[in-house]
Amino acid sequence: MNAMIMRPSLFSRPAWTGIVVCTVILALLPLCNLAFPEGSALHVSGYTIALVGKFMCYAMAALALDLVWGYTGILSLGHGVFFALGGYAHGMYLMRAIGRDGVYQSDLPDFMVFLNWKAYPWYWWMTEHFWFAMLLVVLVPGLLAFVFGYFAFRSRIKGVYFSIITQAMTFAFMLLFFRNDTGFGGNNGFTDFKRILGFTITAPGTKAAIYLVTLALLFGALFLCRLIVTSKLGRVLQGVRDSESRLMFIGYNPLWFKLFVWTLSAVICGIAGALYVPQVGIINPSEMSPANSIEMVIWAAVGGRGTLLGPIIGAFTVNGLKSWFTAAFPDLWLYALGLIFILVTLFLPQGIVGLIQKLKKRDAPPSPAGEGEAATKEAA
Repeated sequence: MNAMIMRPSLFSRPAWTGIVVCTVILALLPLCNLAFPEGSALHVSGYTIALVGKFMCYAMAALALDLVWGYTGILSLGHGVFFALGGYAHGMYLMRAIGRDGVYQSDLPDFMVFLNWKAYPWYWWMTEHFWFAMLLVVLVPGLLAFVFGYFAFRSRIKGVYFSIITQAMTFAFMLLFFRNDTGFGGNNGFTDFKRILGFTITAPGTKAAIYLVTLALLFGALFLCRLIVTSKLGRVLQGVRDSESRLMFIGYNPLWFKLFVWTLSAVICGIAGALYVPQVGIINPSEMSPANSIEMVIWAAVGGRGTLLGPIIGAFTVNGLKSWFTAAFPDLWLYALGLIFILVTLFLPQGIVGLIQKLKKRDAPPSPAGEGEAATKEAA
């Protein structure tokens, strides 16, 4: 078969083996939490389940960023807003599900009663229905990304200028959601959730179910992204990244390709935010801070952008270090994060995955063709 029409595999056989092994291990963690009592060597604590579940949400957000940055060359410093909007959309349903179990025993959330609201604002319409909230999780980040991306890409804003306006966008939304009169809880956001789909949200079985849904959607997003980047569409996206002007010269309009992948990335990020909220138990405007979006970039860079698996590895690695550092040395984490980014930029430009690939190539035995070429050069 002609090599030009063969579909690239992207993941090697050892990589597929690692994916399967990691999936099985991650899937077993909540089962160990439910099946074995505390004190057993095989018991996994509820804290660990919540922590790993949070890491998987971060990994999905990093994967979404890699789709636009690693494969299309669009560096976004505003993906935190899509993550938070997905979380807020789900949080609206969770707040409605509290019912009269709040402090004020009102049909309205406690923060609305405290602020003397008499009724839900119009944009809370239908949010008591889970299916409608899930629709908002997809539509709100997707619509914002589509409108923002259309005007930005049509104006051919790219590079550092695009990064700056995405950061300005997320900062503007953060300031908006900090206001009490927006109807989203102001500085405190949404918290004190009680139920999801009629089940107690803090029950171990409910937590395990949400965890497993997160795991399934993370690897579903991974396979979807792989399907895209190994297709003809993926080659066009990489053409946008490598030489957009040449792509336009041969007859492609980059606008719609960039807009598609940008919107899809925002939707994946919104879904990650929706999964994050019930596992962490809170969503507030701080999730939209520019620093959070920059951290997503660091996750992708540390793991290896343009690899799909790299950002997932980077999200787990950096956040694992963050959990340990903030407990052991709480005042030094930001310095450590900056140092990590500098060291990766200087010594691991391809990230962890790039380092692994380089070591594999170095340890691989030379091919017969390579030996022949070496002998020819030596004879000459």
